[in-house]
Amino acid sequence: MSKLVPVGVSEVDVTPGYPVRLSGYGARREETAKIKSPLYARALAIGAERPVLMLALDNCGVTESMTASIGRELNRRAGIDRERIVLCYTHTHNAPMLSGAAPMLFSTDIPAAHQRHIDRYTGEVTERLVEVGLRALSERKPSRLSYSEGHAGFAVNRRAQIGPVDHVMPMMRVDDPEGNLRAVWVSYACHCTTFGPADNFMCGDWAGFAADRIRRNHPGAVALVTIGCAANANPFPRTGLSFSRRHGGDIAWEVDRLLGIPGRPLTGCIRCRLVHASLPYDTLPTREAWTAAAEKSDVTGYHARKWIARMDSGEAVPEALSYPVQGWSFGDELAIVFLAGEVVADYAFRLRRMYDPARMWIGAYANDFPGYIPSRRIWKEGGYEGGDANVYFGLPNRFTGDVEERVVEAAQRVIPETFRRSG
Repeated sequence: MSKLVPVGVSEVDVTPGYPVRLSGYGARREETAKIKSPLYARALAIGAERPVLMLALDNCGVTESMTASIGRELNRRAGIDRERIVLCYTHTHNAPMLSGAAPMLFSTDIPAAHQRHIDRYTGEVTERLVEVGLRALSERKPSRLSYSEGHAGFAVNRRAQIGPVDHVMPMMRVDDPEGNLRAVWVSYACHCTTFGPADNFMCGDWAGFAADRIRRNHPGAVALVTIGCAANANPFPRTGLSFSRRHGGDIAWEVDRLLGIPGRPLTGCIRCRLVHASLPYDTLPTREAWTAAAEKSDVTGYHARKWIARMDSGEAVPEALSYPVQGWSFGDELAIVFLAGEVVADYAFRLRRMYDPARMWIGAYANDFPGYIPSRRIWKEGGYEGGDANVYFGLPNRFTGDVEERVVEAAQRVIPETFRRSG
């Protein structure tokens, strides 16, 4: 039998009880109080003296300032270091906008009344994430951890019909000493976009339905769902509630299959590291170029007008993005990489070529929501994921062509060398 490890799990409903504008789609600009399924914040705490804490939120995206605020409060109240805390989000496009996340999404200023509700919800969900994290830390009990790897098939490449998609579904399970399931943490690389811009209601999408089905299949267990390198992957088929439930059911079915197979025990000491890569922007537009673009009525015009206003207020145009990359490793048994934002599938494939794929868990949509992170291949191709989408995130331009090398170099700093492929 594998040795016991202290593990705590917790969850809390974070569905607002008032109308709020949703994130995800720029064309959807009306507030809503409609609910198709509840939204949750969940926490998984692992370890004794120096635990790690994974927070999972049903939301489109969080800012690094919000993550840092949560980290400071957890450090103050529980003594846990920032590098041992990760905040993941499911990227559902049917959850409330958070303050500062994708600030130019709507291509128009957000009305003051809407912004008050956004700010209110941001404050509330920040407090609940701290609370759910503290509860998981306080409720740690002797448990057995194990790791399995499955697959799901509903993600498709949204840039090219036969383009690359990461179908790997890593899973961590937590059992009590008697073998009863306490928690499951599962990840899959697919956008939570089973719904479209016309669907103005709150819902966890397929990730939320997966967690709900797992919980119903295993009463008393907590299910945490996070997202892999899914920037260029959409669910298929879409759009509609039945499809969302079906995809969630696919994840739950694979979880049940994996639960019937012994996993690999995780008993090693947990090492953590958090670094920041500098991702330079391509040649910055001149003021003259932005002035010309400001005449347009589309998103590029709005983006230009906002940057001109920022410069007029004395704000300097940044030359690079500070990009967080985090890594946890369980001895030599499993390494988990957390990449920020919308990361394309190419990164998962490259890291698995560099490291032992049987011991690698590659996650994205963590700690920050800076925009799309293209590979060199997609940067060359251009288009939405290649850089065009950066206007919605308020970035001054797309990244330089070496963005992939810079992100991978940072990932190498957080993954121990013992996970390298041999030969």
